[in-house]
Amino acid sequence: MSACDILILSNGPGEISTWVRPVVKALRERLPDSSQVRISVVLSPCVNASGREAEMARSLPEVSRVMGPERFFPFLLTGKTPETWDWHPQGVVLFLGGDQIYPVIIGKRLGYRIVVYAEWEARWHRWVDRFGCMTPTIVDAAPSAYRAKMQVIGDLMADVQTDLLAQARVRDSLGLTPEDDLIGLMPGSKKNKLSVGLPLCLGTAEAMHRLRPQTRFIIPVAPLLTLEALAQFADAAYNPDIRLFEGASTAVLVQDSPSLPRLRTPSGLEVWLWPTHPAYDVMGQFRLCITTVGANTAELGALGVPMIVLLPTQKLEVMKAWDGIPGLLANLPLVGDGLARIINTLVLQQVYKKGRLFAWPNIWAKREVVPELIGPITPAQVAEKAVNYLEHPASLAAIQCELRSVRGNGGASAKLAELIFEEL
Repeated sequence: MSACDILILSNGPGEISTWVRPVVKALRERLPDSSQVRISVVLSPCVNASGREAEMARSLPEVSRVMGPERFFPFLLTGKTPETWDWHPQGVVLFLGGDQIYPVIIGKRLGYRIVVYAEWEARWHRWVDRFGCMTPTIVDAAPSAYRAKMQVIGDLMADVQTDLLAQARVRDSLGLTPEDDLIGLMPGSKKNKLSVGLPLCLGTAEAMHRLRPQTRFIIPVAPLLTLEALAQFADAAYNPDIRLFEGASTAVLVQDSPSLPRLRTPSGLEVWLWPTHPAYDVMGQFRLCITTVGANTAELGALGVPMIVLLPTQKLEVMKAWDGIPGLLANLPLVGDGLARIINTLVLQQVYKKGRLFAWPNIWAKREVVPELIGPITPAQVAEKAVNYLEHPASLAAIQCELRSVRGNGGASAKLAELIFEEL
């Protein structure tokens, strides 16, 4: 095979963690010589982005080069890159997040084959060379003339795996006994979520510990979020949103090597901070996770981890991750917060009327597999529900079973890598 390029188009943190990461690993296992096959990642803008997606992509050892979202549209329109990247004559453009028109435009300009991973639907059938589809329904929905281009490969997110030996090491490193319940707290990764999510999660942890003393708590720190930046959102002097929640808690950062860093609440409860990413080994140990809405619900669902998903309404302008025009309006400078409150009020009215779902496992299943708590929720309310689950293990086991059935079996990344190899 002559030297060639694989250009991966992606966008948000969830796509990089659960799609790009397993696919580039599978590609390198199939095509190990980086001098012969170069893997580039190009990121498009995303309303769910944390701003650190380029750094996340650069941390993947299989990737040769990365271009951030701020340069995406000039590249899309002109083909120019800031470092004047060169391109081999032969290559594949692989879609792993964003808008499916992007790989068509870029692939045609470069003269590359175009491969699209279709999670829910396939578009631009005429111009895309191959589709790797999550389910047969995507193939059935396509015009019959194009179905030969389509192959069911399964769910990339189901390839999020944990190592059982690594999980055992996690429990040993934390000093957990068989009686201890390890509870995950995932308050978000961006400022607008952390300002409400962290105090709410910490208050929930304190209330749960009072009801069930064998509970232990840990936060998998979001990629490239510093411990100091995280701790600021538990400081009342820095974060005025703490006062919005009855029973929310403050905390101080404690870092005394060699122990894990942790947040210490006024009651003396310590919440471990897990700084390694991806944190699948520790996440696989959660009996239950208290989480905000976002890509983290997809990762937890792929791991089969029961969760309670929080959507507090005390600060409606926090919710800005909408698709299309609502997302654009909610993220406008100066007026975005006010528009977000209006949009979210209308959305919540539909929630109460029609039962709209927000957590990814529930969206996949089109029903409530994991509980969503929506409204002016308090730590005491969340803790009561969480403890009730812990005291009824059969209910947790049922959720875990449903989560695994929703996502299906793994192996999709290897099948997608093989499909790309065929196109090369």
